[in-house]
Amino acid sequence: MSAGRGHGHGHVLRADADKRYLIGALALILGYMAVEVIAGVVANSIALISDAAHMLTDATAIALALIAMRIAARPARGAYTFGWKRAEILSAQINGVTLLLLVAYFVYESVHRLIEPPDVSGPVVVVTAVAGIGVNALAAWLLSRADRRSLNVEGAFQHVLNDMYAFIATALAGAVVWLTGFRQADAIAALVVAALMLKAGWGLLRDSGRVLLQAAPSGLHPDEIGAVLAADPDVEEVHDLHVWTVTSGYPTLSAHVIVADGADCHQVRTRLADLLHERFEIGHTTLQVDHGIPGLDPHCVDPHGPRHSDPLKSPYGDP
Repeated sequence: MSAGRGHGHGHVLRADADKRYLIGALALILGYMAVEVIAGVVANSIALISDAAHMLTDATAIALALIAMRIAARPARGAYTFGWKRAEILSAQINGVTLLLLVAYFVYESVHRLIEPPDVSGPVVVVTAVAGIGVNALAAWLLSRADRRSLNVEGAFQHVLNDMYAFIATALAGAVVWLTGFRQADAIAALVVAALMLKAGWGLLRDSGRVLLQAAPSGLHPDEIGAVLAADPDVEEVHDLHVWTVTSGYPTLSAHVIVADGADCHQVRTRLADLLHERFEIGHTTLQVDHGIPGLDPHCVDPHGPRHSDPLKSPYGDP
């Protein structure tokens, strides 16, 4: 019997560079948030103050990302055999939930403002919002240079990007109020922003939820992988095939492989690990390779999932 791993973890994130980008974006957001609070009070603008509150959630998202990045770097030990790498997935979940809560808040406030539109100083709103667009664009650019394959970084990026959209909507609404006196423009713009936030928040919850539920990574299909492994000339059957993601960019696979009598288990395992790495970009693999009778394997009385075999070379086929 031969069991082993192929090629290491395949999860190399530019942690130091990512940290610098996140800290730079955090400094920009915190600095301008203070400016926006002052401008909102001076202009008596609930829109600007709401945007400042949105920026606070951006700062929180980035801070969570930095904390999760630090936790995820802890080595594997004791009961945590994969380390703390899923801390970033939990951070992405928090970011997604926060976006959805903000959606509920903005929808509520928008409906209220449609009914009772407040007086707003249009010129101050426009100038402050236009400056906010620039600040958020720069912060989003910094975050885009980090490794966005990480749901942790992607969550922070989505927060900042949506805040930039909010500033654009606020600037347009401020211009409409300033030029036409149509005060409901602010509420309409907020509803548009809420729709964008709903899309981003749902995407983060969906993707991080797939990781937490140990679903196969998007784009990797276990049945296809099983068929490719079973097509190896020495392989008679593959079962107990599991494909999941430990954390962003860290796809993992394990399987039980039955090979023909006379086949070298070690050579088959190495060949299959190379195949999985080159064709599917799965670097962390654990393959148990045995001689045995397909469908009657004594090592797995109750194998999980379908059995994969090549009907062109084996009389067994998939049940």
